[in-house]
Amino acid sequence: MSLPVVLLSKRIEFAAAHRYARPDWDEAKNRAVFGACYNPPAHGHNYLLEVTVAGAVDPKTGMVINLFDLKRVLLHVIEEFDHKNLNLDMPYFKDRIPTSENLARVLWSKLQSQEDIGRLHAIRLYEDEDLYADVTAEWGLDVAAVTRRYSFTATQEGNQGCEWDCFVTVRGPVDPITGMVTDLGALNRLVHDRVIATFDRRDLRQVFGSTIVSGEQLVERIGTSLLSGVTSGKISNICLVQSRDLSFTYSGIVS
Repeated sequence: MSLPVVLLSKRIEFAAAHRYARPDWDEAKNRAVFGACYNPPAHGHNYLLEVTVAGAVDPKTGMVINLFDLKRVLLHVIEEFDHKNLNLDMPYFKDRIPTSENLARVLWSKLQSQEDIGRLHAIRLYEDEDLYADVTAEWGLDVAAVTRRYSFTATQEGNQGCEWDCFVTVRGPVDPITGMVTDLGALNRLVHDRVIATFDRRDLRQVFGSTIVSGEQLVERIGTSLLSGVTSGKISNICLVQSRDLSFTYSGIVS
């Protein structure tokens, strides 16, 4: 009888700078595609790397993997990237843009070769609190997901407004030219037009024409309104967070 698989996740931080630019494009095209990320010389981030490994629990140690070994490997891998300009200092980005998706893929390749951490299951790389990229063993390295957080305030019931955090996840192939799953500028405009402009500072009962509006109804409306507007990749998940203790998810959008 095979033992059940358990997932173990460990987080670690590092700092690095990057810039989005293609030397074969003129300034107008670079700015149109990459926006502020094109601005020279570079901009920095305090990245948060979350690594998930999979395996059976060792009956002797009670662990999937020794956390000391996992931390040691993670520190060794990120040391190469910490406080570096990814464009100028890292050979991995000589011919590709150091987007979060591409950086996550490079880190995956580095970690996958480390035998001491067991079976690599997923990587999540936070550029900041509002943006992160995922790479998983299931999808392979040609596919990634990127998630952006948006916020708005709306009245659900009574007269008190509620601040909602809306996490929009787009999954698809990583474009070999831009290094991105989707155009984030276009996604920002889409969410602003179809979500923020519709619900922010509004009474949801008036928007829905109903005396009661549930979180389930709201996340479904948001999900269906965004489906047709994404320019590249496909929306795979919408997570609507009402509070620390309550959230609603509209998933299964990508087959």
